Amino acid sequence: MGASSSSDGSSAQSLEQQEEESLAVSTGSLHYLRASFSKLSSSDGTIPLSSLQEAFSINTSNFKSESELLQVPEKFPELLSHLGSCITSIFFKTATAGITWVDFLRGFNRCCVKTPTSQSLTRLYQLFSAMCHEAGVGKKLDFDLGEDSTGKVTGSFVPTQLVMFLWMCWVLMHSVLISRQVKVDKGILVLPDVTHLLNSALVSSGLVGDDGDIWKVDFLADDKEIPVQKLQGWVSSAVVGISHSLAQYVQQKIQLCAASEESLGESVSASDTAAGSHDTYLLTRGRAWAVSLSLRGALSNQLLNASFSGMDDDDLLYRASVDGRGLSRFWSNVEGYNGPILLLISAMVANSSEADNRTTSNKWIIGILSEQGLESRDVYFGSSAYLFAIDPIFRAFPPSGKEKNFVYCHVQPAVRVYQANPKPICVAFGGSLGNERILLDEDFARVVIRHHAVDKTYQHGPLFPNQGFLPTKAEILEVEVWGLGGESAKRQQDVYKKRESIFSEQRRKVDLKTFGWEDSPEKMMMDMVSNPNRVRREER
Repeated sequence: MGASSSSDGSSAQSLEQQEEESLAVSTGSLHYLRASFSKLSSSDGTIPLSSLQEAFSINTSNFKSESELLQVPEKFPELLSHLGSCITSIFFKTATAGITWVDFLRGFNRCCVKTPTSQSLTRLYQLFSAMCHEAGVGKKLDFDLGEDSTGKVTGSFVPTQLVMFLWMCWVLMHSVLISRQVKVDKGILVLPDVTHLLNSALVSSGLVGDDGDIWKVDFLADDKEIPVQKLQGWVSSAVVGISHSLAQYVQQKIQLCAASEESLGESVSASDTAAGSHDTYLLTRGRAWAVSLSLRGALSNQLLNASFSGMDDDDLLYRASVDGRGLSRFWSNVEGYNGPILLLISAMVANSSEADNRTTSNKWIIGILSEQGLESRDVYFGSSAYLFAIDPIFRAFPPSGKEKNFVYCHVQPAVRVYQANPKPICVAFGGSLGNERILLDEDFARVVIRHHAVDKTYQHGPLFPNQGFLPTKAEILEVEVWGLGGESAKRQQDVYKKRESIFSEQRRKVDLKTFGWEDSPEKMMMDMVSNPNRVRREER
């Protein structure tokens, strides 16, 4: 009897282990799990809680905000100091003093196995709420959940808490880069500016009635509470990548634990992450992170890395303030680049009452991400693209799937011919010819933004605060084009430009031999005019 019950218990445990291992295989991390368990476990075959807490902790406490207007709260370093202990207590629950192999697998799968966005976000709420409770920050959320993290979450965040929640997610998504930096020095970690994400959450939650108030009110000093239920809808529509941050963090920490010190790769020093020349660009760390959260795949990872150390200056294809304004100068810098590009436009609506004392306090920034390079054509082209309202309110507008008028770029041809109905010389996105959703004129002096009703290519929504139904003409302040195709796309563009330069030089030269110049009457007449007294002998 006793032997039978013991056998049944052993088989049940073996079956549970097989199920957990099969789930871990689906994440591609079973090898790292075995290596890290072997590294962390003690002589009795279990992992001490203190060892696992240390493995999931963040080893830095010096933080600085990218924006001078958004300061790091005093409690934020203390809040992050509880990260490892809270992950262990919530997801790696055990009744014993140590964590067994099955407990280790179960906790990892709770964090990393692919689940719906709502469940992943609920786990983030659990983690953040526990960290806030330990650090004595704000109110604690209430959870009524089942074993699979499904159920009801009640509570709310104040704006300062939401900023810390966003920064926590950013830290979770950069654990590898942070570990490399800490390996070299104990420098300051620069946190991205998330003001545009905070504004987006407030507007999406209905706490801001008029978009124009974004420029007038300091919401960080306000005590308005954002319900977590409304926040979930905002995450799903605008920044869905946040929901995967916990899974990324746990997977990366397991891999770092399993890897040797030499395999961590190139180190990142604090000087690489300090705020510098990147702040002068339109594409700041915070804006790069916001765009990456609405994408997937290689482009998302590239912009995610840029949100830590900034974009490489070599990836900047065009900047109006440096390369000059106008479509011709724009085209000379982007021609031949066959890779994804991110185009950013900073503009403001001209106001006649402020003509004598103009300010840029109400400027806004929009972005266009095209998954292929630009071509000079008199029709729309492209396979996929995204529109973004980036600042002061972040919104993402992916393709709607109804039409494919993604990009229009028509440059003045070198050889002009008569056209009864000439096509416009401009750069445009969405809509149709004559009713473009975004249009940059030939001089890059004005940008025209039309209501989304004219556009069936991209999803609907305003591109800047208080956008009305009528077309809006705004003054362009700056234009940037960033290449996201990597070194190969840049090399191909250099080869293309060199080839075009050779062809252009050849076209300037005329090979006189091909025209029989030496025997032509024109040469004889020119020789006679230049030296009429010269004796010439007739050749027979």
